[in-house]
Amino acid sequence: MSQHKVILLLGSNIGDTKKNLETALDTIRKSGIEILKLSEFLISQPVEFVSSNIFCNIASIISTSLSPIQLLDFVKSIEFEMGRINDSKAIGGYTDRVIDIDIIKYDELNFTSERLEIPHKKHLFEREFSRVLLKDL
Repeated sequence: MSQHKVILLLGSNIGDTKKNLETALDTIRKSGIEILKLSEFLISQPVEFVSSNIFCNIASIISTSLSPIQLLDFVKSIEFEMGRINDSKAIGGYTDRVIDIDIIKYDELNFTSERLEIPHKKHLFEREFSRVLLKDL
């Protein structure tokens, strides 16, 4: 199976946010997915919704044999297992969350479906905290 280089962006603004990110990264690692590089942790304000809870974020480059949809299903399963009940796409907006894992890039693939858009244009071009994290990689 061929390996694909993928950029993930993880964020949390409920509970022990740094520990939540470390738990999600450990789950990714334990599944056999190789984490090639990690950015520094970054603290940021919520974007596109109002909350008094600040975010802790991290970016990661991984190597995986999973297809984009298989990877999406996998990261959504991590979110669910960690207690995330509201998916932003499903509810049509953003709320506080224990964990959020976004697929930002997948090789040089351009892919759009009802559930997934690669590359993730908001993180690449619109969100300042994302650009700071991705610059680290």
